[in-house]
Parts: sequence; C-alpha cells; structure tokens
Amino acid sequence: MSTSQKIEIIPVPGIPLIKKGDDIGQILLKCLKEGDISLSDSDVIVICQTIVSKAEGNIIDLREIHPSAQAHKLSQETGKDPRLCELILREAVEIVRVGKGPIIAETKHGIICASCGIDHSNVKGDVDFVALLPEDPDKTALQIRRVLEKETEKNVAVIISDTQGRPLRSGAVGTAVGLSGLTPIWVRAGESDLYGYVLQASPIAVADELASAASLVQGQSDEGIPIVVIRGARYPKGEGTAKDLQRDREKDLFR
Repeated sequence: MSTSQKIEIIPVPGIPLIKKGDDIGQILLKCLKEGDISLSDSDVIVICQTIVSKAEGNIIDLREIHPSAQAHKLSQETGKDPRLCELILREAVEIVRVGKGPIIAETKHGIICASCGIDHSNVKGDVDFVALLPEDPDKTALQIRRVLEKETEKNVAVIISDTQGRPLRSGAVGTAVGLSGLTPIWVRAGESDLYGYVLQASPIAVADELASAASLVQGQSDEGIPIVVIRGARYPKGEGTAKDLQRDREKDLFR
C-alpha cells in the first residue's frame, strides 16, 4: 500500500430527524447538494442503522409489548426489562449466551450480538422506545446505492453500520450490518509483504474497518451525524453482502 494514500471521512451535514416513510437516498442527495459535497467514484457512504430503522418503521413502543413466561424467566436471569427480553426472543433464532446483564443472541440476519441489536439510543428520547435492526439491511443498502448512482452517475458503495461488542474484547466498534457495492472480505493471499513474503491467508474484514472508521466521526451520543462519506479508501469492489462477514457455524469455536 502506498504511504501517500490519504483517506477522508466527510460528515454529511443537515440530515434531519428521520421518520417512518422517509426516503433516505433522496434526503442524502439533498443534504449533499446543500453541503456542497459532490460524490466521487469509489466513495463509500456509511449510514447508521438507526435512521434506516426509523425510515422503515422498525421502532417499537415497549409499552405495547406483553412479555411471555419465557421472557419473564430471561428477565430474572439477566436483570433486563421483561418487555425487552420478549423482543429479543422474537428477533432471535438462537439465544447463544446469557449472563447477569448481557443476552447474546443470533438474529434473523445471522448476526451474533448483544440483545439482537435492539437499541435505545437516538430513537425518540423516551426509554420506552427501541429500534430493531432493519429487516433486510443489504437490500436497503442496494436501494440507496441505486438512487445515488442514478442521480450522480458515480460508482459508489453503501454500508449500513451498527456498533457492536466483540467476544473477549471490551468496548463496542462500528460494524457493517448491510452493504452494497463492495466485497466485505478482502482476501489478500498471494500478495507480497514488505520483505517479499507471499501472504498465505490474510482475509481482511474491510467493510467492518470502514464502518468502524466512520463511527469515529458519527459518534454514539449527540453528534447528530448519521451519514458520512469515506473517500480514498481501498476496497475490493463487487456485489457482496454483510452475510459474507458471518463465520460459518462449523468454523465457530465458541459455540
């Protein structure tokens, strides 16, 4: 990799509070124009999943959730709100681990994460409202990408990101839960390192790296920057999906 490579992470200003039915692609185009930001070929647009969930109506009022007996049992084991436990059970295909606090589950998307990715933050300012992960984030990323490419005539990639914890490491980082226009795993086997050694097995989760880089600007609190443009990053172009980032079960050493 050239030492002269420069990567820019450009916040898109003026994104309004998103509501159900909003067209994120069209809103993004409007804000790019008003912010005097022109897309370039190979730009990566990273979008926080929360605004996608809002646009798609995946915001749940916990006051309308009636916990089952299984949810109450899970609540007693973890100390979590039984209504939240009920939602986790509905969204999960498997409860992987349970502790005093965390519930690690596999979502319908194949993602293994805490609480099935259900999130209180930046939803409605009310603890009774939570956001579910988008129904099909890869499909949504493709739809937004098509809107952008049609209007700008530039070839771009789109990532829908979420912050998630990692097994055996503290702290959360940005990850790709949906994507379009790139191959999320960059297999660099066959390339040479600085000393001429030919790499044998060096798959890089480049989509997660891009999502994590974007989160440095997007933030997790009151920054109000749900969309950024990453410019100058190298990545393999293609028609991959975020599902490609999930480890095959037979290769999972922790279950």
